[in-house]
Amino acid sequence: MLLPTIHHSLNELIVLLRQLPDADYSKPCLQLSNATIGEHARHIIEMFQCLLSQYDSGIVNYDLRERNRRIQTETDFAITAMVGVLETIDRPNKKIELQQHVDGEPIRIESNYFRELLYNLEHCIHHQALIKVALVGHDGLQVSDHFGVARSTIEYRNQCAQ
Repeated sequence: MLLPTIHHSLNELIVLLRQLPDADYSKPCLQLSNATIGEHARHIIEMFQCLLSQYDSGIVNYDLRERNRRIQTETDFAITAMVGVLETIDRPNKKIELQQHVDGEPIRIESNYFRELLYNLEHCIHHQALIKVALVGHDGLQVSDHFGVARSTIEYRNQCAQ
């Protein structure tokens, strides 16, 4: 169920980006401390790309993202990058070592590919929620009611509605 949910979440973002002109995509948003929708989309995409590009080595360091400016300024380029993620994400589970520096100290943590996919999904949903805040006042956009909402929250709301 994890891969279909990731596909669904990234496809929701693709649907949104197809509706946004590059000017709106890369415009600073006061509600996001002057960050842009594009910066949040880039962050989502590059976290997945980082996991995928470092999968073979078995060592993942999310700090080593490319930070490609085109992803945050060109919707078509971002969509192409997301499609690339979706086409290559289905891989076998395996052990992964996470590496990162926190306050100048190196940290190494054992993980696995599926756990990191789940982390990236939750991270994606979090940033989608922020993107949704930036969309307030953009009339005419078609955005799913579930865009930026955690799956557990959707399930909880469905239970409450019964």
